[in-house]
This record gives sequence, structure tokens and C-alpha cells, in this order.
Amino acid sequence: MLFDTHSHFNDEAFNEDLPEVMDRARKAGVRLLNIVGFDIPTIKRALEIVDLYDEMYLTVGFHPVEAIDFTDEIYNMIKDIALNHKKLVAIGEIGLDYHWDKSPKEIQKEVFRKQIRLAKEVKKPIVIHTRDAIKDTMDILKEEKANEVGVIMHCFSGSVEIMEMVIKEGYYISLGGTVTFKNAKTPKEVAKKCPLDKLLIETDCPYLAPTPYRGKRNESSYVKYVAEQIANLKNLTYEEVATATFNNACRILKIKEKER
Repeated sequence: MLFDTHSHFNDEAFNEDLPEVMDRARKAGVRLLNIVGFDIPTIKRALEIVDLYDEMYLTVGFHPVEAIDFTDEIYNMIKDIALNHKKLVAIGEIGLDYHWDKSPKEIQKEVFRKQIRLAKEVKKPIVIHTRDAIKDTMDILKEEKANEVGVIMHCFSGSVEIMEMVIKEGYYISLGGTVTFKNAKTPKEVAKKCPLDKLLIETDCPYLAPTPYRGKRNESSYVKYVAEQIANLKNLTYEEVATATFNNACRILKIKEKER
């Protein structure tokens, strides 16, 4: 019983074989998954896909790299989806990304704050993308009291010290394929030390495929390798990790038993 909490089946990499990919996910034990739309094309494609599959839930937001293109029209579109789409479970992925220089930092911060406030208005948790910007990201989350709705640190790549800071705020840590990489010491340490009740797993497919598929297209069925690695690192059974991360995801995303 697995929950892939972050996927991009709306990527063109899945245009030719999405039904087969979904079938492999089911056979691998993926019971639920979350598809994320982060700009106009991916949001539109996510809306086309999400209702085709009972096990698929929806997250929408505007990516920080694209913040310079954010408009009132886009804000209203996201708000409308959040208020009216029955499968919408979170706002994201939103945050700050200082690695790329398409969107100035101040614009990113403004768009980030707007979307946090929107998430609080519609009472949905937030999925965070942060790259080379953890201090500003954490400062804004605290200032905006994002913990009132819940926060998922998507594809977490920080240190154990940052993980501890994140956990102290009550946020969730989501780990993906990097934890399986041979020389990825920091993600492995994070996996070991992160409290099990604050841990989620994801693929971020089609990106960041885990070992043994590193460098190839990622897909949701591969989330089992993430769970296996975490189980090994924490000296737990695969079933314990799968069940705990599944229940954690349902809790933060407010998915009730009757909806499954």
C-alpha cells in the first residue's frame, strides 16, 4: 500500500503510454497518487487526466521559476480549481528557487506569499519547492503561519539540521529517488533521522528515477524502491514504511477512508 505524493503524469513524457504506466503502478502496490500542475499547460493537462483514474488526486499552484508570469487571472484560476474541484488536495508546488534567474527574487516572494494566503483561504495544505533558498522559504512560511494548513517539503534535499528545523515547525518531509543513490549520504542520513510520522515518499516522475533506473524516465511504480531504501536505513520492514507514509499522506492531504 503506497502513496506517491508527487508525480507529473501531465508531462509529455507520458503522452504515449500513461495507461500502461498506471497499470504498472497498481501492480507495484501504488494505491493512491498525487498529480501536480505548476504552470498553465501542466495544470490544464492535470485537469484532463485526474478524473480518468480513481486513485489520482490533484495539486495545483504556480512554480517559483515561473513567478514573473503570474497574473490575477492565474490566481483566480487556481482559486477556482481549489474551491470547486473535488479531487484537489493541496496548493503547489510553490516556493522559492534562486538557482535559475528567470524570476527576480522579490517577485518570487510576492507570488509565494499570495499562494500561501490562498491556501489558507481555501483550507488546503501547501507543497513546497525550494532550491538554494531555504532560509527565505522558511522565514516566509513562518511569517505567513503556513503551519495552520500544513506544509509538505517536496523532494527534500536539505541537511539533517534543516530537516530538524522543518520538523520542529510541524511540516512533513517528502523523499524521492535521490535517497537510493549510492553516494547520496545526506538524503540517507535524513531518512534515518526523520521521525516516521513526518515522512512521505514520492517519485517526482518523470524526473529523478531511483536506483536501479537512475538516468531513465521515472514512473510511479518506482516509488517502491524509495520505500525499500528507507526501510533498510531505518531498520524497519517495507510494510511498516509503506503503511506509515501512506497514512501520513492521507492525514496531511485530508483524504478520508470513504474517499479511497
